[in-house]
Amino acid sequence: MEATREIYWNIGHGVVIPMYILAFAAFGVLGWGFWKRLPIWQQGKPLDRFNRYDERVKRLISDVFSQEKIFRVKDGGIYHALFFWGFLILFAGTMLVMVQADFFTPLMHINILSGEFYKGFSLVLDLAGLLSLVMLIGLVIRRFIIRPEGLEIVRDDYIVLQLLLAILITGFFLEGARMAATEVRQNPDLAIFSPVGLLAAQLLLGMSQSALLVLHKILWWLHFALVLGFFCAIPYTKLRHILTTSANAFLAPLEPKGTIATINMEDESIEQFGAAAITDLTWKDIFDADACTSCKRCQDRCPAYATDKPLSPMKLIKQVGELAEGNPTGNLVETVSQDALWSCTTCRACQDICPANNEHVNKILEMRRNLTLMEGAFPGDEVRTAISNIEVNGNPFGLAYAARGEWADGLGVTAMESGEEVDILYFVGCYASFDKRNQQVAKNFISICNASGVKVGMLGKEEKCCGEPARKLGNEYLYQMVAAENIELIKGYNVKKIVTTCPHCFNTLARDYKDLGLDIPVEHYSTFINALITDDRLKLKPAEFDFTYHDSCYLGRYMDIIEQPRSILKAAGGRITEMDKSGYDSFCCSAGGGRILAEEKLGSKISEARVKMAQETGAPLLVSNCPFCLTMFEDGIKTGGAEGQLQVRDLAEIVAERIAA
Repeated sequence: MEATREIYWNIGHGVVIPMYILAFAAFGVLGWGFWKRLPIWQQGKPLDRFNRYDERVKRLISDVFSQEKIFRVKDGGIYHALFFWGFLILFAGTMLVMVQADFFTPLMHINILSGEFYKGFSLVLDLAGLLSLVMLIGLVIRRFIIRPEGLEIVRDDYIVLQLLLAILITGFFLEGARMAATEVRQNPDLAIFSPVGLLAAQLLLGMSQSALLVLHKILWWLHFALVLGFFCAIPYTKLRHILTTSANAFLAPLEPKGTIATINMEDESIEQFGAAAITDLTWKDIFDADACTSCKRCQDRCPAYATDKPLSPMKLIKQVGELAEGNPTGNLVETVSQDALWSCTTCRACQDICPANNEHVNKILEMRRNLTLMEGAFPGDEVRTAISNIEVNGNPFGLAYAARGEWADGLGVTAMESGEEVDILYFVGCYASFDKRNQQVAKNFISICNASGVKVGMLGKEEKCCGEPARKLGNEYLYQMVAAENIELIKGYNVKKIVTTCPHCFNTLARDYKDLGLDIPVEHYSTFINALITDDRLKLKPAEFDFTYHDSCYLGRYMDIIEQPRSILKAAGGRITEMDKSGYDSFCCSAGGGRILAEEKLGSKISEARVKMAQETGAPLLVSNCPFCLTMFEDGIKTGGAEGQLQVRDLAEIVAERIAA
């Protein structure tokens, strides 16, 4: 007997037309549900996220099917990803059965669901269903019994999980009823290829044939009704994320990470800067709320939330959605709260981990623009003073710009105004120019360049703050003003390459300045030094040391530079012990988003939390690659009581000490 089965066994082909009518009706309900949400999304400003179509489709396929971001959270992520793959296989199998029954058989008179292929098909679908069921039970236990801290439980959770459980269980017992009536005794060699269905059939073998036929019909219609209910429920429950999260993989920005929309400050027709209401955000910002599943991954990664500040990235997305749906004219900034907005360090940990590709940081920056440019608000008087200093003196400290390059006297650095040709322009940044601790880092970088035969040029007193703190605090006007001055200055010299020791300057010059016309290669000193070592231009004399390494947010998550600094430190003789949060999962120092200029008045200190993580590794040395991080960690070591237990040093200092004579 050939291995196969009658697809509409006990149901009859008479159900085909009503089945399709009901199915189309269910899809109509699904479509109508999303159609009603369209006006909600359209309240936002236009934004083109349908360009570069091929790239977007590739990323959609990659993100959805790989479940890469889901897997980054080892606990619930594994359950979700395996459930998704199992359910996807079941859906594909069901579609193949439909095509066989309603197209191949009546129109082409062929049966692909037969023989050895059918045996494998049955086994794969049974195992996929079992995988989905086990993972779904795991998700139920996690959500309702283990209940991770901060994970909200709402009515949707009960509806969705019960519906999915019912679909899987009725599916197995539907299969079991058919097998009990047609296979278990009649064709046991075939029955073993449906092991879960066989188990269900064993429970039903005591029933008579007529009772099995009745049960099978009941289960068939019940299972079909549950599946239709599943599709109908999608736009009205958390199940909508099946489509909206997938859509967000397509709609996610293709620009470099951290790209911010540049405002045309000369456009006199602009009456509103930044976002004060939902209508000031883009339609994609509103759509993000429908893609959010409240999985709290963003909240779990947020350094502000972890240190008891009023910011929750998850809550932010939900507040946007609630306003868009219920009160679109409401005050967006006051709904979120100024304290929450100013607490953000723009570390991007929330966006990096979000499986829905939601964009938290840009929403915050747009609201900050409204606060700064429209209301003149800042997180504190000290920030207002620093911003004023940048405007007047070109640095946040209010120090005379004429002294900006004095620290480099006698180091063999070429002043760009001399007109001499140089290999690199070292854009120093404010902290390395004026802060004595960070001046030591800059001097060590110059020593490394000198030892490698690299001729270094500097702008000296001509250099101004890159404008990054001002921009991240919302003052786009000041950012564009100082950026334009720096760009005009740099373009006036024969600059081949710019190197920075500050990831914030690096990100700003390499990406943001491009929008304003600077098109010169920009490199962070970590990749520059790594290349010098690799090319054998810089020779080191390794000396063993134990350390842990901090991935600064703007070098790691923003600029994707993770391994090169580690390679340098290993070449210098270092033995690394990684912190609990490292690489793309690194924990912020607290200084980003302009917070370097602000006092940390709410909650506990982020820098102290990070110092504690470093201490837990047992390493005596914490190595950083950023002047902001170095400053915050030295402060965190003092205020956190870690003096004498942990030392923080910059990457350049470690390398300079090991330059071979």
